[in-house]
Amino acid sequence: LDPAFRALALALPSEDDLAQTLHAGGTTPDPDAIHATRRSLLGAIAAHAGSELATLYDTMAVPGPYTPDAKAAGKRALRSTALRLLSETDGGERARAQYADADNMTEQLSAFSALLSIGKGATAVGAFYEQWSMDRLVMDKWFALQISLASPDKAVRACKALTAHPDFDWKNPNRFRATLGALRMTTAGIHTASGDGYALL
Repeated sequence: LDPAFRALALALPSEDDLAQTLHAGGTTPDPDAIHATRRSLLGAIAAHAGSELATLYDTMAVPGPYTPDAKAAGKRALRSTALRLLSETDGGERARAQYADADNMTEQLSAFSALLSIGKGATAVGAFYEQWSMDRLVMDKWFALQISLASPDKAVRACKALTAHPDFDWKNPNRFRATLGALRMTTAGIHTASGDGYALL
């Protein structure tokens, strides 16, 4: 099968999709339960298919200079999906190596996202900012990913901290959407039982 299709097939439904499906079926969704169960399934897949995922990660590497063609993009997408799963069990070892060796933004963002998703991205956050702080569009991603990939109990705190960052501007619509919009789309983060997410918005 095409690598791009395989990447989509390996990806789990988003927490928002699961919440909407439950609601449509007459069940009141529990954002915390959805997050915990989805995360548990990610870990189970990673543990069960570890050797296959490692092989997939290695064989989907695209040698040579970066090219945007569909074949290369599909391989990068599948490799990124494998990396995200592998990070559940290897503590981010491959993601850190990929981040250090990346010669294109796709590979770098993939590694950055994998590290953030397991709570191991502190070093990469600073390095990414130092490298890309002059690029506004890339910085929008930097703001958004730190919130959307934070654990639910840290999403509001991350959002508050980033609204105090010197590069945040309440009157810049793209930066506002990247930051507050990321919190809004983080189902368990915005619906935290404390109500802090609602209060911040």
